[in-house]
Amino acid sequence: MAAANGLPSSLLFACSENSVRSPMAEALARRLYGQSVYVESVGVRAREVDGFVVTALDELGIDVHRHHAQTFEDVDPASFELIVTLSPEAHHRALEFTRGTAAEVEYWPLPDPSAVEGPREVQLQAFREARDLILNRLKARFGSPSGPSP
Repeated sequence: MAAANGLPSSLLFACSENSVRSPMAEALARRLYGQSVYVESVGVRAREVDGFVVTALDELGIDVHRHHAQTFEDVDPASFELIVTLSPEAHHRALEFTRGTAAEVEYWPLPDPSAVEGPREVQLQAFREARDLILNRLKARFGSPSGPSP
């Protein structure tokens, strides 16, 4: 059941490969909301976490080196109150995935920073911008954090 501030008891983030946007959202939500909510992430496909994600989150003191990529098949849809999708492909998959469950699905369109080309600093800046977009969206949607904030 969602808390008064709109924070669900369980939250799943989903994107295309569980290597960029969804692990970033998972890590940021865990930092913001700590033990208040159960958080995981999945992808339509599973891929190793992107090195730029590691760097962008390291800048905030968040360690994702041990992130283990998962797909929708690795989790039970009934375990989540809210699924936040971050790519069109994941959104369509989540709608199929939750058929017959009480889970709500929200779509937060977010550009894929891994699509940005150019020198390393240009690419890293795209990941920082994605990180900050997710962080701002989390705070706007779920309110002030209960623990230390990034």
